[in-house]
Amino acid sequence: MSSGDESAVSGPCALHPRRGDRPLVGRAWDAPAGEVPRVGRFPAVQAGQPAIERITPASDLLGYRGPTACAAAGITYRQLDYWARTGLLEPSVRTAYPTGAQRLYSFRDVLVLKIVKRLLDAGVSLQNIRVAVTHLQSTEPADFAQLTLMSDGATVYECTSPQQVVDLLKGGQGMFGIAVGVVWRELEAVLGRLHAERTDTGETLIGHDPADELAQRRNRAV
Repeated sequence: MSSGDESAVSGPCALHPRRGDRPLVGRAWDAPAGEVPRVGRFPAVQAGQPAIERITPASDLLGYRGPTACAAAGITYRQLDYWARTGLLEPSVRTAYPTGAQRLYSFRDVLVLKIVKRLLDAGVSLQNIRVAVTHLQSTEPADFAQLTLMSDGATVYECTSPQQVVDLLKGGQGMFGIAVGVVWRELEAVLGRLHAERTDTGETLIGHDPADELAQRRNRAV
């Protein structure tokens, strides 16, 4: 397509259940320095010392068990279990099979769980939520910083620029939006204080385990 082609899509992209192709995604602006989600290992080097591995909560070297995922996403374990069993969102690190295995969720999994909860609270249909989940799972992490999901309750739209958000709001319908980059940063802060497991070694990184807190509350109530 030539640069002068006026037919290029520039408006917000509606995520439709019956569309077989992946919605068009375009970067409309560069996120400010420090706002692009970070994934992976980052060495912290001090003068005269060897590099020390620092693993961020979003690293693919970390996984989160069900109770931690629930606490971070603001959902119940019953919801988590139901969504996994019905295929809405299965853990990408480790499933519950073979029977008895502990599910292990990636950072992206928990991020999507948190967004699903917000879409449900806004009255978005499960059919449209499934489409949004599929799209988020195929989106590159670096693109989350400028991605906003907008919805009128019936349709979910993908916006990659402030102008696209403004265009939707001009329609006069009641809209709500989810700035995915903001949710990402909120989740990093929360998961940084919770229980995690290394996916490469199985080592437990002790933080605040929601399952332990629940057990303590039950013991105090007895």
